[in-house]
Amino acid sequence: MLGIIKISRLQLSRRTCRALSYVQGQAPEPKVREYFYYIDHQGQLFMDDTRVKNFITCFKDKKFLEFFFKRLKINNMTRYSEDFPYLSTCGRERNFVRCDDRPIVFSHILEPDDSNHTSGPLLSYNGGGDRLVFPFSPDKLCMLPRSGRVYHPAPLKVGGVGLVKSSLAIELSRDFRFGDEGEYAPPVAFTWKGQEVQLTNELTELMTEEEKEELRAN
Repeated sequence: MLGIIKISRLQLSRRTCRALSYVQGQAPEPKVREYFYYIDHQGQLFMDDTRVKNFITCFKDKKFLEFFFKRLKINNMTRYSEDFPYLSTCGRERNFVRCDDRPIVFSHILEPDDSNHTSGPLLSYNGGGDRLVFPFSPDKLCMLPRSGRVYHPAPLKVGGVGLVKSSLAIELSRDFRFGDEGEYAPPVAFTWKGQEVQLTNELTELMTEEEKEELRAN
């Protein structure tokens, strides 16, 4: 059973509507440094104050991305928690994070090989290649019908829900089967490697109140 950690859509996708008071590298107390980051809907990581955010300006070093994302968690501090709901720490360095949707964005399915010693396929996330992976559970895919966005379980410490990158979501959506309500409700089954699996849609329990309203409106 999935643990329930809820973050509002306002926190998940808050865009700056006022001037945030911070300076990259600021020291609010001795020997503590603070930095601020942004994750877009493709899973790319940027310094929050980068004006032009694209593939050229995002972080691409896989060792750094692995270090950063494996330490990412919900920001339970009072500092910046409204605008930066996630936090990645390194010693006394605090890295505050906000995102377009979810901080974990799955981009590729990696099939196991002899060196992986895994029992099934893995989802790679946030540009980390095989350094950042999460077990793929086809039966736990969940699509919101209005937005068309597809989600999959993610580590509970970041809320338990990850976004599937649009390019991968398009591929996967071809194998969804909808129920009697048609495309006005989440799909009920998914064909994986020639076999149809029933979707649990249990991720709806972890969705924000705004997303649940979207489901109820359909």
